[in-house]
Amino acid sequence: MKSKLACSVGLALSISSTAIAAEPSRWETPTMINGRAAMLMPELNYLTFQHMYQLFATRPVAAGDAKRELPREERDIGDSFVFEGKEQGLEAFLESTGTNALLVIKDGKIVKEIYRNASGERTRFMSFSMAKSMLATMIGIAVSEGKIKSVDDKVVDYLPDWKGTAYADVTILNLLRMRSGIDWKEIYEFGSETQLTKVHDNSLVGYKYRWCDYARNEAKPLNEQGSTFNYSTLDTSVLGCILEAATGMKGADYMSEKIWKPAGMEAQAFYVLDGSDAVGREFYGAGFNATLRDYGRFGLMMLENGKVGETQVVPRDWVEASTIAPADSAVVDPEVGYGYGYQWWTISGSDAYSAVGLYNQFTYVDRSNNVVIVKLAAPASPLGYERENLDFFKRISETLAKN
Repeated sequence: MKSKLACSVGLALSISSTAIAAEPSRWETPTMINGRAAMLMPELNYLTFQHMYQLFATRPVAAGDAKRELPREERDIGDSFVFEGKEQGLEAFLESTGTNALLVIKDGKIVKEIYRNASGERTRFMSFSMAKSMLATMIGIAVSEGKIKSVDDKVVDYLPDWKGTAYADVTILNLLRMRSGIDWKEIYEFGSETQLTKVHDNSLVGYKYRWCDYARNEAKPLNEQGSTFNYSTLDTSVLGCILEAATGMKGADYMSEKIWKPAGMEAQAFYVLDGSDAVGREFYGAGFNATLRDYGRFGLMMLENGKVGETQVVPRDWVEASTIAPADSAVVDPEVGYGYGYQWWTISGSDAYSAVGLYNQFTYVDRSNNVVIVKLAAPASPLGYERENLDFFKRISETLAKN
């Protein structure tokens, strides 16, 4: 992994020679480009994942004046967890899984809140692909407002200049369910020649083009849409561009107006952009950053069927459709036991579901036990530990249900 990341830094140097104009923006200097390329280094990612606003151009998601209070009631969540076949105490498990922060909410009350590795209650943590689940809630709101007429509408209905492209006739539903049929390989080998790395290096690192530019100009069909599940950050990026076109708003502003303020979030959040301030778009697939407790509030909103107090923030039927996998998506990842709804992962054999991000970011919602768990991490590898983390959440939930 280290060698691959080192290659990514070298690649950034080559990008910088062509991407930077005579007077680059403050985000496009060689120092900034190389910093973004190195943000995944295992020795430092615990820190970079807490400070993305210093590496990327960003767009704020404003909070409102009314904050949802989260009462506290410290409770035992257990102290015996298994990692890689070895039984560990809570602190040892958190360390071995590279955990930066942990929040456990039971019956609407915070029962455990832990900050590690120089983080704190004001830290805005990178969510990675938890951002996909958050975008899906905004799509649901736009549908309820009639700004998106139907999930059966096509990409070209909202992005007419995409006519004739591979994505033109893909439906919003098939984007939500990761069944676009587009040729895309979600392979996390940074510094390699994979599609994802190409877009990552040229968009997020080098600021040469946007994710949606690649989707419009480079994407090619592979399968009939709707036929095959294929996890794709590219699909989510297209969804974000549809949201912008349908609402006439920047995604960060729509998030603020429709979710962040009415749900009573306590702190300003932000999106990292896939370009400098003037041209960058929200990195909808993985670029949302917020405090630990506000991720918890988001999970609570979902647990409560989209309602916060007397306000129905997200339509109840959308929450249900998003978090229950249809039969043909009930187990799309047999190794972990994940199914897939609308950009939310369902968990086979349980009534729980989760937003899941690269490097083990989780907002886990357990309907059966009325529990929300947020775990934000920075392990050495981008993948792995999913089964251990899900078992960890299950054990916590069961412990709280018994006590």
